[in-house]
Amino acid sequence: MLDINTRLAKLKRPGLLARAARFGVDDYRRNTHLARIFQTEDLPRHAEALMRLFDIEAEMETARLEKSGNYQPGRHVDVLIAIAGEARLLRATAIPIR
Repeated sequence: MLDINTRLAKLKRPGLLARAARFGVDDYRRNTHLARIFQTEDLPRHAEALMRLFDIEAEMETARLEKSGNYQPGRHVDVLIAIAGEARLLRATAIPIR
């Protein structure tokens, strides 16, 4: 299993999806976005949320590549925004090692 930083580094998506996520990340609100994506008000910690988001995003990426009729580009962007937002929050709350 890959760690969070490795998964973030390996996450490569088409430019349009990546740009849309970058535009949205500044407006990321954890309580609103994650509650909508996970369909619950009981939100996990940042690392657990990221791992769950990676799994959801991987399914979406598979649907996109397979040109599935169930693929929802807007939801995919929402999940990518949440990944970027959670990664930003995780880094901000990390305790520096000295």
